[in-house]
Amino acid sequence: MPLSEFSLIDRFFASRARRGTSTAVLGIGDDCALIEPRAPNAPDAGELLAVSTDMLVQGRHFLPDVDPQALGHKALAVNLSDLAAMGAKPRAFTLALALETPNEAWLAALSDGMFALAERFGCELIGGDTTRGPLNLCITVFGDVPRETALRRDGARAGDDIWVSGTLGDARAGLALARGEWPSVRYDESEQARLRLALTRPEPRVALGLALRGLADAALDISDGLAGDLMHILERSRVNADVNVDAVPHSDALTKLPRDTQLRCMLAGGDDYELCFTAPPHARDAISAAGDATGIALSRIGTISALRHPSDSPAITWLDASHAPLALALHGFDHFHAA
Repeated sequence: MPLSEFSLIDRFFASRARRGTSTAVLGIGDDCALIEPRAPNAPDAGELLAVSTDMLVQGRHFLPDVDPQALGHKALAVNLSDLAAMGAKPRAFTLALALETPNEAWLAALSDGMFALAERFGCELIGGDTTRGPLNLCITVFGDVPRETALRRDGARAGDDIWVSGTLGDARAGLALARGEWPSVRYDESEQARLRLALTRPEPRVALGLALRGLADAALDISDGLAGDLMHILERSRVNADVNVDAVPHSDALTKLPRDTQLRCMLAGGDDYELCFTAPPHARDAISAAGDATGIALSRIGTISALRHPSDSPAITWLDASHAPLALALHGFDHFHAA
């Protein structure tokens, strides 16, 4: 069987990294690693350093004609989204950049987009590397989070509600628009702008991640599609999920698509960079208040349940509004299995 993205990581890297004595509080397998600061002038002992790396490669993560300012924004945004998923406050980042030929105007626009976002979140560029090669941006981001309130993937509990922020599916529809995949679908100018914005300028939910400290049991950001990313929580927490697809939030633009296409965009489209998290029912009012305080719409889409037997594999049951099960064959984006 061909290696998938995640089996490759586990077989050749994660499993070997676990053989030694780890200095990480939390290592490979979550949105960020968590490290105990040990320097003489380290933050308070109750704080952990959250570290994450994401790479954007031309032709895989963005189209060749991408607006460089939007690319600069997105390159940092997807990394800040990982910090948001851990409830971490951004601190700094490094940038490794490969490009074929330096172009001053293009680089100026790229850096404008990147630093505009960095300044909004107080995240300082502290180093990196440049080389000649196929266009590729790799950012490592650092943040701080209290030890006891770090949002992880392994904390979901039976009975928890499942929540998502914002709307899902617009980024995948934006990609289809850019590729001309659905020529019969007629979007007006405002809808086209919304879909393009969702694809090229995702908004990292940092404020929401901070507000969810002490409320959410488990969390991650939706980068590869809800179907695949929610499974990461289920696998790490050893639980199942029931999801009402009619409760999954989507924009009006998606309603112009056939039902099956809508669902695939919303549930398996990827590039949303919204937060998916679980929390106990008694936290509903506090979570709604956190959404109001941050100006981010939050939707309750399902429930976590226990495995029937400890040896069972975690699974998602897709339901409609009447709680009837749906036969949906969905999986998240995989870099080594994607078209």
